[in-house]
Amino acid sequence: MHIAEVAIRRWQLTLVLFALLCALGFSAFQNVPRAVDPHFSMPVVSIVALQPGADAAEIEQTITKPIEELAQGLEDVQNVASTSSDGNAVIRIEFDWSGEDPDQYFNDAVREITAIRSRLPSDLQSLTFEKIRTTNTSILQIALLSETASWYRMEKYARDISEALGRYNEVRQAEIFGLPQPAISVAIDAGRLAALRVPASAVADAIRIGGADVPAGAVTSGTRRFNVEAGGAFRDLDKIRNLPLRSSDGTLLRVGDVAQVKYGAAEQRVKVSHNGQRAIWITANQKQGTDATKLRNLLIRELEVQKKLLPPDITAVVQFDQSRDITKRLRELARDFGIALFLVLFTLLPLGWRASIIVMISIPLSIASGLLAISAMGFNLSQLVVAGFILSLGLLVDDSIVVVENIARHLRMGKGRDQAAVDGTKEITMAVMGSTGVLVFAFFPLFFLPEGAGKFTQSFIGTIVATITASMVVSLTIVPFLASRILSPHEEEGGNRLLRWLMNKIDRFYHPMLHWALDRPRRTVWGALAVTCAAFFLVPVLGFSLFPNADTSYFRVTVESEQGSSIAETGRIVHQVSDVLKTEPAIKVRAENVGAYNPPVFYNVFQRGENPTHGEVLAIMDEWKGAEARAMIARLRKKLDQIPGARIKLVLFQNGAPINAPVEFRVYGPEQDELRVIAAKMEQALRDTPGTRDVNNPVAFDRVDLDVRVDDAKAALLDVPAGAPRRAIRLALTGERAGTFRDAEGDSYPVVVRLPLADTQPISALESVYVSNRSGQPVQLAEISSPTLESTPSAIYRYNLERNVSVTAQISEGAVSKVNADAQKRMDKIPLKPGYSIELGGEAEKINDTFAGFGPIVLIAMFSIFAILVAEFGRFKEALVVAGVIPLGTFGGLIALLVTGNNLSFLAVIGFIALIGIEIKNSILLVDFTSQLRERGMALREAIEQAGEVRFLPVLLTSITAIGGLMPLALFGGSLYGPLAIVLIGGLISSTLLSRIVTPAMYLLVVRGDEAKAIRAAQQQQGLSHAT
Repeated sequence: MHIAEVAIRRWQLTLVLFALLCALGFSAFQNVPRAVDPHFSMPVVSIVALQPGADAAEIEQTITKPIEELAQGLEDVQNVASTSSDGNAVIRIEFDWSGEDPDQYFNDAVREITAIRSRLPSDLQSLTFEKIRTTNTSILQIALLSETASWYRMEKYARDISEALGRYNEVRQAEIFGLPQPAISVAIDAGRLAALRVPASAVADAIRIGGADVPAGAVTSGTRRFNVEAGGAFRDLDKIRNLPLRSSDGTLLRVGDVAQVKYGAAEQRVKVSHNGQRAIWITANQKQGTDATKLRNLLIRELEVQKKLLPPDITAVVQFDQSRDITKRLRELARDFGIALFLVLFTLLPLGWRASIIVMISIPLSIASGLLAISAMGFNLSQLVVAGFILSLGLLVDDSIVVVENIARHLRMGKGRDQAAVDGTKEITMAVMGSTGVLVFAFFPLFFLPEGAGKFTQSFIGTIVATITASMVVSLTIVPFLASRILSPHEEEGGNRLLRWLMNKIDRFYHPMLHWALDRPRRTVWGALAVTCAAFFLVPVLGFSLFPNADTSYFRVTVESEQGSSIAETGRIVHQVSDVLKTEPAIKVRAENVGAYNPPVFYNVFQRGENPTHGEVLAIMDEWKGAEARAMIARLRKKLDQIPGARIKLVLFQNGAPINAPVEFRVYGPEQDELRVIAAKMEQALRDTPGTRDVNNPVAFDRVDLDVRVDDAKAALLDVPAGAPRRAIRLALTGERAGTFRDAEGDSYPVVVRLPLADTQPISALESVYVSNRSGQPVQLAEISSPTLESTPSAIYRYNLERNVSVTAQISEGAVSKVNADAQKRMDKIPLKPGYSIELGGEAEKINDTFAGFGPIVLIAMFSIFAILVAEFGRFKEALVVAGVIPLGTFGGLIALLVTGNNLSFLAVIGFIALIGIEIKNSILLVDFTSQLRERGMALREAIEQAGEVRFLPVLLTSITAIGGLMPLALFGGSLYGPLAIVLIGGLISSTLLSRIVTPAMYLLVVRGDEAKAIRAAQQQQGLSHAT
């Protein structure tokens, strides 16, 4: 029994099952987490090591190289990149995207690298690991503002808010950012210390011994046992002040005699502000799989409670709210869905209102199935999922339209409603299953695309495949049942007035064109082939790109001041940038950051290490208003270019996998000086390349450092231990943690001992620094050293165990592929010594990695589709006729991209692959019906003509509904979805028009040999019959 018969005869069961489907789909819609972009873990591990006082070369040798060499040996490692700079190293390990679980990669990296901690410098301050996820971005940033409150007080309230937000299960992490670490400051009086000839290390040692947390044991008294406390964390500042130490002449001193002990803060390495106001930030990140909008509402309610507890001189404001972007994007896509739905319904009018109702009912059923599927697959309701539903909308009604139209045709033949529903569905079942199978296999292999681009689009592809598959099931079950109940048992001959008008136009215009093509089949086929092949010459003209800008309502301006600049100088330039942004009324919030880059707010931009020459301003608008926003960006870039003393870049966020910049060239080699020379030539080459802007050479300038240059011979002669000079310098410059202080509330703070030097004369100021020899006698640092200023690299970059420098640029105009091709020619002219090489990176590298996976994907899709066609028709000839429609749509897609000014982006290429399935789906309807008519005994030419005329309307309607569903994405989908929709619309137009002529002509050419053989065989058989 056919499935349609079961659905009609057991209609009660049919209704119950589909009611259950609707309920489950609605439940999934309510519970699927909302987000702007898909949530997925990346196989990337970031490691940050801090060693204050060490320069870039020392960091590279003692920290970066040992970690890199170990990381390179881990399983499935693709590349290891590192940056060694003053005081810190950042190592990023990228594993195979198609390998194991990213969590397992992270655990392996942590376990193996932690095991070599003992081989790293003993004074390594910290070694931290970060798992890179798309959910590392802040869903909420809160600014705590005060111009007068002490950092100590602000830290207390910031911690209260952070802990309150972190108590929610959905919050992965709540952090405080931009707060100088509260500490007990022991500021040594350099003059007093020098006069008494006491080394600064003596003060640090006194505090360390006095606060040592060493178990003293226990005593017993009678039946009671008491633990004995001796030392441990300080609980009173006076205790620190009264700690004893001795001068060089044996005089007993106390710490308070030579140092000021007070509540304070460690040196502020990162400074943040909000619209120019002094601030600290509290950020909250969500756990993977949680609903950002619901979590935001919970956190805002909690923040309102915390605000009531703040004193009058401290206020809290929401600085960044990711849910605004989520709500806006999903609202816009919901609008597009509504427009698409209206356009689809409008195109159903020729079917009549009864048939239109049936097709309309199939839409929510298919979408409910899609929602259930994405929930089961663990996807969130992101902009890609909604875009997938919009694209599916024009496709999911195809099967229902074809089935309803065929049932209506059988009703017009005089059959009863039940019989017409069963016969009409049976007649079209194989064509529907084949065409849907072709469409599914066009999309499904894309689900397994490699690299970050594949992960990014998985939910988009999954939504389309699930919804289209569900639409086939709906069209073969609930649609026949509804048709048997809703369609009129007495369908008008020729259909309603609009349908008769359309059929009349088809007969008037299409019939003569088809006759002409069938009279000249070779000319028709070869002419169409020549035209479509000519369109492929447009590919290099269009150019390639990966993903476009994200059109977010926020962007960032990065600042890199001259090497050696203080944090105060970088802050001055950051405030200038902020003042420029303030002139634009559209910018409502300016989040200024000095000494680091902002906490991540976009899924593919990650926070970098601290650096006093780095700064950033996050500019936040109410919304991105297309042309108006782009004009504002152009104005701002001109103004920012006029600020001297720093490299300033206005950067828009970009969709897709993370990249350093669209244009990137890397030079490899062993010597840093030679790398710097080559990088300067590369920088000039990029500046000379048309279409580039914001060219960045990270080693353009070295920094000037102070090298103390300890004379080992003199130090040994005076019996100074080898490590003592370095410790004395660290005490003078960065300070040393000597103990722990615990306040009445149980909060712990480090006790930091420091010998502050005069910032303006660091070399002469070192004369006041003393070190102790082994006899405890003070030795002036100047006696055993010769401080000088020297030029040193600001940072050393490495990639896969080799030193390298990346010179990057942004795109001002044109496709990335064209700019890269021009720049590559210039790079090829740069002379290189043996052992040095230049490599293309950036977006071009990601394009190569991503599109390298397209070969197997396309082969799998094509052979799967062809296998379905052969299985359906049983012969290669008909399968080849159906597949012959592919170039016709490609021609239209390329022309559409050219006319609209788009290039071949990643999603545009996906559009071309999807177009293959859509074209073949329509072609199957024609070829399958032609074969059915021939099997019924109709002559070849007559069968081709009748099939062309009968199937013209359903093919035309399915194409128009698909175009109607895609139109909102093409008009309002922006730079992300627009090219995909444009490719499909252009391809559908050309394929629908050309294939109605070319496919019948091709069928005639391929099959008429069989027809001739059949005629000759019949004639011979007839001749034999007469002879007998």
